[in-house]
Amino acid sequence: MAYPDFILVLSKLILGATATFLAILVWSRTREAAWVLVVAAVLASYAGIVYSALKLFGIVNEDPIVVSGLPLVELAIQNLPMLLFVGAFVVFLVSRRVR
Repeated sequence: MAYPDFILVLSKLILGATATFLAILVWSRTREAAWVLVVAAVLASYAGIVYSALKLFGIVNEDPIVVSGLPLVELAIQNLPMLLFVGAFVVFLVSRRVR
């Protein structure tokens, strides 16, 4: 692995850990469904960063479950944060509309 790649992975891990820590603090202060989904999205995003780093370092093997040429675990890890953000925005908009 080249030095710039290492710096990129390291910066993603550090910033992701910071965002995850702050998200957990937010989670402890609110129980609104929209915020809980945002926090879950941040946690899922960090899980994706950690998985990518482990795969890059060779600690985790390539995804053994492949469907139509797509690695299933990687597909789920990469798309779960966006699905949770979409859910958070929908819950937020619906809850504001009812009031």
